[in-house]
Amino acid sequence: MPARWYVMFVGGLLLSAAVSVRAADNPSPPAMQTLVTPGGTRYGLFGEKPAAPAPTLFVLASTLEAMAQDGGRIYTATGVELFREGWLYVTVDVPCHGADRMEGQPTELEGWAHRVKTGQDLFGPFNRRCSEVLDHLIAEGYTDPERVAAVGTSRGGLSALHFAAAEPRVRAVTAISPVTDPLALREFEGVTAEQVRSIAADSLVPALAGRPVGITMGNDDARVNTDACIAFARALVTKTREQYSKKPFVPVELIVGPAAGHTAVDGAYPTAARFLRRYVGPRP
Repeated sequence: MPARWYVMFVGGLLLSAAVSVRAADNPSPPAMQTLVTPGGTRYGLFGEKPAAPAPTLFVLASTLEAMAQDGGRIYTATGVELFREGWLYVTVDVPCHGADRMEGQPTELEGWAHRVKTGQDLFGPFNRRCSEVLDHLIAEGYTDPERVAAVGTSRGGLSALHFAAAEPRVRAVTAISPVTDPLALREFEGVTAEQVRSIAADSLVPALAGRPVGITMGNDDARVNTDACIAFARALVTKTREQYSKKPFVPVELIVGPAAGHTAVDGAYPTAARFLRRYVGPRP
C-alpha cells in the first residue's frame, strides 16, 4: 500500500511525517562479500559483478561485520531497494570501526573524540579509503562513474557527508538521523568547539554547496541534536543560493518527522532511495 504523507514547508525546508510504509514484496537482499582492493582496503560488496557498469551506492554506518549481519539490514535498506533496480551497493568501515581501529586507542565514537582531541585526522584516511574502493570498482567494470551516491545513518551519516564533500564523483548524498555537531554526543564531553571544527558538518558546506543532499531527522533527537541538523541544512541552502544564484531550486531536502529518540523517521530508507533515484538515476 502506498505511504501517505503529511507535508508542511517551513522556512524553506520540507517537514514531513510518514504515517504508513509501502509493503515490501521483493526477494531477499543479497549476501555481502568481503573484498580487498589492490591497495589493501577491505570493503563489503552486496551482489555480484553486473554485466555492465552499474549505479553504485556507498552505505555507511558501522563495521563490515555489523553490516553483513541481520541487524545491518536496517542500515542497508536503501541499498536493498536500489539493488532491485540494478544498482550495486558497497560498505566500508567508518572511522575507528573494524579495520580502522588503532592499537591502544579507544574505538567507535570514543575513538572519534580521542582522535580529534589528539590532533589526528579523523576523516582524511577514511575518505581516501572510500575513493580507493571507488577507483577499484570503476577500473574493474563494476561501477558507472557517472552514477555514484552515498547514504549513511547516524555516525555513518556524517561519514557519508564527508566522503561526498571530498569526492566529486559522488553525485548525491543522503543522511539518516545524522551526526552534524559532534559536541552533541556524550562521547565528546570535554572536547572543544575548535577541536571539532574540521569534522562538524558545517565545515562541509562550501564543498557540498550545489550538490543534492537529502536528510531525514527525528523531530526530538537529543542524541545528535535535531536543531543542529536543521541549522546545517539551512546553511547549505544559503550557501548554495549564494554560489548558484541561477539554479531554479536548491537540491537540499530535509524531512523532519516524529521518531522515538534517536531512531529513523518512518519511511526514512525508502525516502533516501527516492531521493537518490531522482538525482542519480537508474542504469540506462
